[in-house]
Formats: sequence, C-alpha cells, structure tokens
Amino acid sequence: MNQKPYRTVMLWAIWAATAIIVYTTLYRGTQVWEFVQNDPSKITWLIILLFAFGILGSFTLTILITLEATAAFRVEEAVKLGKGLTGLDPGQFRRAVGRFFSALKSTTEASGTVDVEALLNSELSVYQRISHSIEVVGNLLITLGLIGTVAGLTLTLTGLTGSLEALGHDQEMLLSGLRKAMSGMGTAFYTTLLGAVLGGVLLRVFAQITDHGVHGLFDKIMQVCLVHCTADLQPSLERDMRYLDKQVEILGRRVQALQSVFAASRAAMAEFRTEVQELRDNSRGENEALYETIRLHKHYCEMLREEHQLMRALNKPWWIRLRDAIWSPKS
Repeated sequence: MNQKPYRTVMLWAIWAATAIIVYTTLYRGTQVWEFVQNDPSKITWLIILLFAFGILGSFTLTILITLEATAAFRVEEAVKLGKGLTGLDPGQFRRAVGRFFSALKSTTEASGTVDVEALLNSELSVYQRISHSIEVVGNLLITLGLIGTVAGLTLTLTGLTGSLEALGHDQEMLLSGLRKAMSGMGTAFYTTLLGAVLGGVLLRVFAQITDHGVHGLFDKIMQVCLVHCTADLQPSLERDMRYLDKQVEILGRRVQALQSVFAASRAAMAEFRTEVQELRDNSRGENEALYETIRLHKHYCEMLREEHQLMRALNKPWWIRLRDAIWSPKS
C-alpha cells in the first residue's frame, strides 16, 4: 500500500501526539487549568477557544488534503493505464483533482492551450487560504498573549498601588492589594505562556504541515501532467490521432451496445410472438365451443319466436278467426 498520500495526516498526528506528551510532562503540576477557570480577565478563555477553532480547521484541512492526494495517485494510475488524458474519466474523481483534470481534458479536446500551473493554482487556492488562515490564528493567539501580559501587569500595578496606600494602617486592604497584584502577575504569565505555546508553536507547526501538504499535492499533480499528459497538452497530429482513436473506440462500444439492445429486442419480439401463438392455439377450442353455444342459442331464439307467433294465432277470438278464414282467400 502506498503511504505517500497519507504523509500529511501522519505528520499532523505525530505532531499532535508530541505536543500532548510534552504538555503533559512539562505542565502537569503547574495548575494551568485552575488558573484558566479563575482568570479574571477571561483572555485565556478566548485564547483556548481560538486555539480549538484553529485545531479543528487544521484537522479538517489535513483530511481534505489527504483525500486530494489519494485522488491524485489514482489519477496517475489511470493515465498510465489509459495512455494519457484520453483514457481518463474525470467524472469518477471528485473535489479539486477531478475538477482540474476535467477542465484540462475539456480544453485539450477543444484543441485549446491551457496554463496548467495557473489552472492548478486556482483549484488549490482555497486550501492555501485555509492554511494561511490557520497561521493567522496562531499569530492572533500570540497577540492575545501579549494583550494578556499588558492586562496582567496593569492589574499588578493596580494591586501594588492599593497595597502601598494601605501600608501601615489597613492590613486587610494591604493583603487584598497583594492578592490582586499576584493575580495580575498570574494573568500576565499564563496568557503569555498559552499564547506563545498554543499559537506560536503548535498552530504554526500545524499550519506549516498543511501548507507543506498543499505544496506536495501541487507538485504531484504537476508531475502527473508533465510526465504522463505532455503529449495531450500541446496541439499536435499525434494528440489529434489519439483523440480520434479514442472517439472511434467509444463509438465502437456504443455500436456494440446498440447491437446488443437490438438482439435483446428481437429475442423479446420472438418470445412475444410465441406467446401470442400459444394463446391463440389454447383459445381455439374454447372459441369453437363458444361459437356452437351462440348458434344453439340463436336457433333456440328462432324456435321461441315461432312458438310465440303460433300462440298468438291460437289465442285470437273466434270471430277474428272466422273473419280471417272468410276473408283470407279473397285477399
């Protein structure tokens, strides 16, 4: 199994594990979390929230870069087997790699020229911007750490001022001012520590890892284009012949598919004719019996009509029968 597509996510995981181990070893007994919970300035909360946002963005970007790198290696295998862009189906590759090779193939099929580097930069620019944003978040954490330092020193000076004013006449106010001064020193120290460690060290390294992954993906796609697709990028008779051969091959496959459909249609029609003939043969005896029944029914109706006429003749009064007997011969 090729491990190169997973290099970025492996580096990210190694650096994350290293940071966790180092933090657990060095800061386990420093009561950092207790100070964060009791921080009067709440700057440490903002630092931690921004750090969590940066970590989430960095991890998401790492996964996307890994998926893109996997797709780039699959494209390389496809162009090797299919002899360049003509044998590549970009529709099976999603995200930036699929869009890039789809645009590249469409341009070459239209006999146009394309700036591969510019097109690739436009497709990968979103990843570069996200990586740069993660680095900006790291710089922002450093800035927040410095702001926390200033705020802590301000609290320290305020507390010392109150302690000096209460010196010698108000013991309680003196202790309160000293506690406020120590809290301010804690704010200045811990905000600087968290901003420098989380932003200046961790997030910057994560940003460098993702930036390195984007550049590695760029180099890999450029290598695929320059090594396996050079003949398709420059207008030439060879490219036109390869494109024509590919279209003839596609046309042949479509003709074969059409012939298969016609053969299946002929078989279906023959089967339908057979079923109709069987139905006709099976119903022939039933039709003859039905015809005989109709003929008998018609004969029965004729007999009923004659019987009815005879009954009407017999049921006439005697004078009508006498009149008919007298006048019938004359008429």
